[in-house]
Amino acid sequence: MAFSLHGVHVPHRKNTQDKPVVRMETPGTVTIPMSMHIGKPARPIVNVGDMVKVGTKIAEADGMVSVPIHASVSGKVVKLQDVLLFNGTTVPAVVIESDGEMTPDEKIVPPVVDSRESLLTALKESGIVGLGGAGFPTHVKFNVSPERIEYLLINGAECEPYVTSDTVTMVERREDMAYALKVLQQYFGIKKVMIGIENNKPKAVESMVRMANEMNMDCRIDIKVLPPVYPQGGEKVLIYHTTGRVVPLGKLPIDVGCIVLNCTTLATIGSYLKTGMPLVEKCVTVDGGAVRTPQNIIAPIGTSLADAFEFCGGFTVDPAKIIYGGPMMGLTVPDTGVPVIKNTNAVLALTEKEAKLPKTTACIRCGACTNTCPFGLTPAAISKAYENKNAGLLEELSVNVCMECGCCSFVCPANRPLVQNNKLAKAFLREEKAKEDAKA
Repeated sequence: MAFSLHGVHVPHRKNTQDKPVVRMETPGTVTIPMSMHIGKPARPIVNVGDMVKVGTKIAEADGMVSVPIHASVSGKVVKLQDVLLFNGTTVPAVVIESDGEMTPDEKIVPPVVDSRESLLTALKESGIVGLGGAGFPTHVKFNVSPERIEYLLINGAECEPYVTSDTVTMVERREDMAYALKVLQQYFGIKKVMIGIENNKPKAVESMVRMANEMNMDCRIDIKVLPPVYPQGGEKVLIYHTTGRVVPLGKLPIDVGCIVLNCTTLATIGSYLKTGMPLVEKCVTVDGGAVRTPQNIIAPIGTSLADAFEFCGGFTVDPAKIIYGGPMMGLTVPDTGVPVIKNTNAVLALTEKEAKLPKTTACIRCGACTNTCPFGLTPAAISKAYENKNAGLLEELSVNVCMECGCCSFVCPANRPLVQNNKLAKAFLREEKAKEDAKA
């Protein structure tokens, strides 16, 4: 698999990176989905009418690749219902009516960690998942032989336009990150720590350099200041640009000696180990031209986007599009009733001018899409193969390698929906393989 060293230069629009994080008012209700991670949905263990407090476990992990889920507000369970998520899937959820007190569960105490096994158990009970990407359970990521871990890479690239929730985390939660690093290094014997940050985040770079200089660890911490080229924060791209290693097709970062953690995930681990409070809230960037007061907020998990936008002053104009995540990889949401979940990093309300799509014209075969693809794919050829429903050719073109970063669509002078076609092609290929397996 080839890598491009170029990527694309997207507008930064980091409007909120110098603003302090604000804790939002307690919402009247929260709707907490049972699927906020890769793997099986959690299994609810509460019933309608039950009283809960902040941090009370409301769902158990259901399988190895799953995590428990906890109440983000104190109050009463009023519904167990299905909820539509930002990605169009419908999953079970627990609806809690807040009492406005945000009373913490009195059973919460810091976990006892005195071995690698007890640390893995603690990480599982925390409900922590990858907070910058697909929500991979953190305890599963670390459930490998310590001898295999050479690099712990902390992802602070945050290369999407608008999004600054990771940046402010690195500035404001340095102590939590440092505590987590010490514990992880102690029980996993990590040899090298690298923190990757783009150079357009000087305050975050300064904070991480200070943390590295202040820490007394048995391994070295290197701050890798990277050029602001999208998609610098892609896991495999970050590995290549910090270590020079390439993750082979079908392999995981650990297969090249790396574990990658989002910087907010690291801070959340540190906070949990110190306090015992599981993952119940998230720092979210609320921005876009239609938002009256763009800012980073701390929102209880399950908060509706409507409540988050209202806390930020509401809208100056009716938004033409609301995006869950950044504009490059984010998805348009069906309505503002969609809840904030564990790996929500941003919600954007765009004006009609910001959201308007340019007119699509015929492909001019310029090759720009291939030249900017981090993995050297040929999106134009993939689109043609998908239009012809040629599953064999799609496999030859390695469509499943696509990380859906959107670089191809961004640079296309004909404004072709290349990344959208890549997504459809991947789904089509999965369906065709499923049909073959059913026949076998």
